[in-house]
Amino acid sequence: MRNSQDFAPTGPDAATAARRRPVRRRAAAALTAAVTFALVLSGCGGGDAAPKSASGSGSAKSSADADRVEPLAGTPAPELPVTVESADGRKVTIDSADRIVPLTGSLSEIVFTLGLGRQVVARDITATFEQAEELPVVTRAHDVSAESVLSLKPTIVLADTTTGPSEAIDQIRDAGIPLLVVEPAGGLDDVGRRIDTVAEALGVPSAGTELKKRTERRIADVRKSVPDHADGEKPRVAFLYLRGSASVYLLGGAESGAGSLLEAAGAVDAGKESGLDKDFTAITSEALAKAAPDAILLMTKGLASVGGMDGLVKIPGIAETPAGMDRRVVTVDDGVLLNYGPRTDRVLAEIIGQLYAKGGTSR
Repeated sequence: MRNSQDFAPTGPDAATAARRRPVRRRAAAALTAAVTFALVLSGCGGGDAAPKSASGSGSAKSSADADRVEPLAGTPAPELPVTVESADGRKVTIDSADRIVPLTGSLSEIVFTLGLGRQVVARDITATFEQAEELPVVTRAHDVSAESVLSLKPTIVLADTTTGPSEAIDQIRDAGIPLLVVEPAGGLDDVGRRIDTVAEALGVPSAGTELKKRTERRIADVRKSVPDHADGEKPRVAFLYLRGSASVYLLGGAESGAGSLLEAAGAVDAGKESGLDKDFTAITSEALAKAAPDAILLMTKGLASVGGMDGLVKIPGIAETPAGMDRRVVTVDDGVLLNYGPRTDRVLAEIIGQLYAKGGTSR
């Protein structure tokens, strides 16, 4: 998901709608009729050093490099104009890529990695990698400020279907700025599609093909590092979304966005397998007992927000799970976990490295 992530109270049915909202912005959960949240997720990096993949120069980077992107060599020359189809059904013609404004961290990651970072003139709050940190932020609590975007005179704005509010998107378009909406990613299968879409819109399809091949090769190499399960049992991993300061404690289900990563890491998505067919549900002792995770996947800031491992096991039901009893957690930085982009090989390597190192990371 999008990461950069916090919640705002909404109406009873807004939890599902929140999945479509801002950013890191990964998902929103249907909790109870009385309490629902607008969930903002997207992506991650911290924890122990990631193992190297089998490809040598194409190996995954360590967690020390997780806050940087790795651009392709050279700066591609955009061949424009191009006309592309936006995810909201509109045809968008782009004449110039001189001033690019990506409105999600994951889209920023793709643009910079394509080698067009110098043309980016602003960032969304969820673009947390080092090369983008000096850019002006054009979002407020994950909502886009149309005035801030327009003041920078962009030649192309990139958004996805979670970007909002809709009034801001309309205002940017009404000003005559080409704005392309990209379908968000829900899993590993979406990585190549997103890269291709952005590269085509910016007039650098060849660079997109190169980046897609590099990214898919690196992911495939990292997947080879998953150890065999001697007992034939895959580890059960539950993805928890935590924001202690807002008293938000959620258990990920089939649509949380983390399932693809867990399966690629040779694990079972414990929430999904326990029957949670939506995105997130409120953590209860009963739900955790049914999920029975051997390990817990967390965003780094999420674990910190509850006071680390000692605070985590105080959440009702955690201490009674196998993961809680073994104090077994896997943490990945908020800014990259659910991006499903050029750094996803690093994310997967982090998960594999922590999950299988001496039975997992105890904290």
